[in-house]
Amino acid sequence: MVPTPFQRFHKSLRALALLAATFLTVSSARTGQDCLEGPACKPVLVIAHRGASGYVPEHTLQSYRLAVDLGADYIEVDLISTRDGVLIAHHDVELSRTTDVASHPEFAGRRRETHVDGVLQRGFFASDFTLAEIKSLRVLLPAASSAPPNDEPLRIPTLDEILDLIGTESARTGRRIGLYVETKNPSYHRLLGLPLEDKLLAALKQAGLDQPAAHVFVESFEPSSLAYLHDRSALRMIQLVNMSGLDADGHPLLAPPWDRPYDFTLAHDPRTFADLLTPRGLQAVARYAAGIGPNKAYLLPSRCAPDDAEGCDGPHRLAMAPTRVVQDAHAAGLLVHPFTFHDSARQSAGAQLAALRDYQAYYALGVDGVITDFPDTAVLARNVRATPRRLASAQAP
Repeated sequence: MVPTPFQRFHKSLRALALLAATFLTVSSARTGQDCLEGPACKPVLVIAHRGASGYVPEHTLQSYRLAVDLGADYIEVDLISTRDGVLIAHHDVELSRTTDVASHPEFAGRRRETHVDGVLQRGFFASDFTLAEIKSLRVLLPAASSAPPNDEPLRIPTLDEILDLIGTESARTGRRIGLYVETKNPSYHRLLGLPLEDKLLAALKQAGLDQPAAHVFVESFEPSSLAYLHDRSALRMIQLVNMSGLDADGHPLLAPPWDRPYDFTLAHDPRTFADLLTPRGLQAVARYAAGIGPNKAYLLPSRCAPDDAEGCDGPHRLAMAPTRVVQDAHAAGLLVHPFTFHDSARQSAGAQLAALRDYQAYYALGVDGVITDFPDTAVLARNVRATPRRLASAQAP
């Protein structure tokens, strides 16, 4: 069988990863420093953010399959609802950013304005479309995407399709591929009469994934959604912790409406996301969740490098002193899965090493998993089993 361009792309990525791993392993052996013990040596879950979204358009079956081929342990999926109550995978409740909905004349009258979690948005909202109409849309290839052409149409998948894919890929690879699913904008959906939680529980039960040992995490920025699910299942919950931006030294900023979970806003709860990461806040989270998913800046602030040519965005940022969030979370019995790890200028050997050092810095903090757009880099960093200091001493060939 002649390989498709998509399959050839997979193969080339694997070859590059093996080459990099060989080089780094040889470099490590020359230093005589092996990773034998300590937090940097423990297994860390690799969670593929919207699939292998650094390579292929996010939240497509193709993106999820590639993530599996690149070694991801879990596939991260954002769930929203159609008008007829079907759960689909899409990051935004508005469809324009990633689909060709605006080019469909039959849907021109659907464009409108509405508030989503306190922010006025204009566009085409999934809750105004049936599943059949959603399936008529094509997922767009981002202008800056490095994804190769492929023969399969890119469509928005349903949760049921994703569950089928996970079962198929687990059988094909001989690995238990996990599902890491977010209830997206749950208060927004609840106010529309399209709540997400019971449909999610029903789908997981139908797939046999509602057991304590199932490889499933459920994440959300809204504690009430997680508490509702916790009270009705044995699933593991992850409390996401957001921010509005970074200050000059890389510390999280909290400006409305991204300063707190939206259900806190609706309930007039004065607590912010940062309050959830205090020792007292973490103890409260531990009553309904198994872990936290904080923005990575909450764990290891970083500032712009003076000579950073990439707009102060990426693994070249200069790390500041770590916070106590990981230690405090572990003391509360919580896992820590920071988001989101991005690679930059991957064709550069220096950038590849910088990305690996970035992962290793967080592995050294003792995180339990990482949420990444590039699962192959996270897997490679995990397999090399090197410390940040040793990676810093490696020289590109």
